[in-house]
Amino acid sequence: MTVFLTGGTGFVGSYVLRALLRAGHDVRCLMRDPSDPLALPDAPSEPTGPSVERVRGDITDPSSLGDHLSGCDAVVHLVGIIEEHPGRGITFERIHVDGTRHVADKARQAGVDRFIHMSANGARPSDGTAYQTTKWEAEQIVQAAGFEHWTIFRPSILFGDPGPDNPEFASQLLAELIRPFPVWPIFGDGMYQLQPVAVEEVASAFVQAIERPAASGRTYFAGGPDRIAYRHVLDIIARGAGLKPKPEVSVPMPLARLGVSTVGRTRLLPISPAQFNMLIEGNTGDNSAFYADFDLTPTRFSEEALAYLRNR
Repeated sequence: MTVFLTGGTGFVGSYVLRALLRAGHDVRCLMRDPSDPLALPDAPSEPTGPSVERVRGDITDPSSLGDHLSGCDAVVHLVGIIEEHPGRGITFERIHVDGTRHVADKARQAGVDRFIHMSANGARPSDGTAYQTTKWEAEQIVQAAGFEHWTIFRPSILFGDPGPDNPEFASQLLAELIRPFPVWPIFGDGMYQLQPVAVEEVASAFVQAIERPAASGRTYFAGGPDRIAYRHVLDIIARGAGLKPKPEVSVPMPLARLGVSTVGRTRLLPISPAQFNMLIEGNTGDNSAFYADFDLTPTRFSEEALAYLRNR
């Protein structure tokens, strides 16, 4: 197939791009700057192998999408943000909601009937952060667009080697908390649970979902095999990076909330108020369908799996 890919330069996108090519699909990558690097695999030994086409466009500007989706068989839509920059026009509403609507509308106009979408665990219509509610709105757009075949993934925390430039959960915690702090502050008791999932597994599931009938019309929680308390996650990341875990100090939750809601807004802390709220509510779910419907080998969030951190 010819697959239209958004977010191909990002952390997850780099893995999805390689997985699409390994599966034999031609890929048309939407890029704001087509000269930006892509994490391409080595050139195939056969000159007739799958191709990568770069096209210029921006999901927030539907006119820039032109006829880029013409001739495509499927869309894999990955673009999302975890932090807003309103002064630069980067908001959850504009990226998650408007951007998804623009891509879905252009896909339907071009006759594309397969749409694979990356949402987020915790997406819901109300009582959540703006990140979570806009992710839910984007899901509704995909479901209502009229695609013959659509699949939505709600990943938990993703881990894996991000390459030189992309942000990633474990490497960010390593750089912003684990290495620089002599004592690790823990919000409350630190026992809220995460369910980290390997980015390779999620990328593989995205590609499999394009052609898998059982995945049509389904929303999947994509979480790894283990539920791990946050304070233990820090220990595992440290050991993965070749470091010894450091002492911890528990910050009472009321004080933590006050600090994040004030200092956190100034970007002097490595966590925003929205990220704080999502962290302490936990990030877990039922992954049984994810592993039942796709051919995946579960990767545990372990010191061995995080060995890539030793080079950071």
